[in-house]
Amino acid sequence: MSQAATTIVVDIGKTLSKVTAWSRGGRLLDRQVRANESCILEGVRRLDIDGIGTWIRSALAAYRGHPIEAIIPVAHGAAFVALGVEGVLFPPLDYEQPIPPETMQAYRAERDPFARTGSPALPDGLNLGSQVYWAAQLHPDKMERATLLPWAQYWAWFLSGNAVSEVTSLGCHSDLWIPEEGRFSSVAQRLGWAERFAPLAKASDVVGSIRPEIAAASGLPGTAQVLAGLHDSNAALLAARGFAEIARKEATILSTGTWFIAMRLAAETVSLADLSEARDTLVNVDAYGWPVPSARFMGGREIETVIQLDTRRVDIKPDQPKLMEAVPALLERGTMMMPTLAPGFGPYPDGKACWINAPVEWAGTWYARRAAICLYAALVADTSLDLIGSRERLLVEGRFAEAEVFVRALAAFRPTTQVYVANAHNDVSFGALRLINPLLKPSGGLRQVEPLEGDLVAYKAKWHQHISGASR
Repeated sequence: MSQAATTIVVDIGKTLSKVTAWSRGGRLLDRQVRANESCILEGVRRLDIDGIGTWIRSALAAYRGHPIEAIIPVAHGAAFVALGVEGVLFPPLDYEQPIPPETMQAYRAERDPFARTGSPALPDGLNLGSQVYWAAQLHPDKMERATLLPWAQYWAWFLSGNAVSEVTSLGCHSDLWIPEEGRFSSVAQRLGWAERFAPLAKASDVVGSIRPEIAAASGLPGTAQVLAGLHDSNAALLAARGFAEIARKEATILSTGTWFIAMRLAAETVSLADLSEARDTLVNVDAYGWPVPSARFMGGREIETVIQLDTRRVDIKPDQPKLMEAVPALLERGTMMMPTLAPGFGPYPDGKACWINAPVEWAGTWYARRAAICLYAALVADTSLDLIGSRERLLVEGRFAEAEVFVRALAAFRPTTQVYVANAHNDVSFGALRLINPLLKPSGGLRQVEPLEGDLVAYKAKWHQHISGASR
């Protein structure tokens, strides 16, 4: 790796943790990846905070002796850490852990309405407020004396020893933030949480230098600065704003991974009244504190449900020609998956997943199933984009931007939209770099996607007819 000044991005996703090293000019120098695990404590699913921390220390040691200038943490939303003087008071909850019905019912009676927060009532622990509420019952004494940190800012504390909160994390379907007013919600203030969260900082603020003990163990310079960091989807939004085709224009970014999250950079103010709480639309808050109309579904998890062991098989380059070859037969047979494979999430949260003309017992079934689930993901994404009024330009980023059937079907479903994919990888990490240098430009340009051939309009119409028929 180059000995020139380097920035490290620590990206803690739901499925994977990544550490990347970047040059000042935005060139990727090195990448390390670890699969995350969950742990069970007293019957409750928790995030593997200790395992991730141990791995980060080890990963940083790979840059021993290099002139590291800064470290930027990025993380998924819907997680928090309770800190005491002795450190982490209990392992943070995993947002996929179901919350007891009676607890959830009591919490729902306390939360602010969607029209105030832009945060829909979500299952399990996906509303951060529901986690805080339940944690206060599970660990009452510890929560009484705790300083609370969003997940991304916990890693800033882990690296620097200084505790802050930040708006992209607090404004991520948390129930804790009022985006249009830039302040904590009524429930957060009434239940005393607002004063318990660490002081607010901007994502780009330097919160301190690397802890001496981490510097000594890793061999990193003790002068390396740690930024407050931000929510991962908002980092992807910052990366997209580096492209001339996207910056200061009406555009939507669709970030793809475990979650598919659409975030619209709207040319006009979008009213909360225009969004559907029941269909997984919401308002995120960007790194500058501005509300961002958004929609989401658990696309990566749904693809995994069908493919099971190896989701890479829909997006790795060698398989793309075979997947594309499977499409004409799928369209001719009318093979389609109906939503939803992740009950409770997305634009069809109550849908019952099933195949129509399932891809079985014909040649190429192995590829056909994978191509069919890409068509499904494109149909659900298309619906989510409509729900937030997306138009004109769409940039698909993240791992499933490499899935040709998915992105080309999406372009066919949205003929009046210019659909792009980026040639650059690690969009989330690159977006984090732009906290330091907002003028930084991506190293690769955008590629406009050619729509998939075939009668995709009729296929889409038939899919929606099946949904309408099932809902009667």
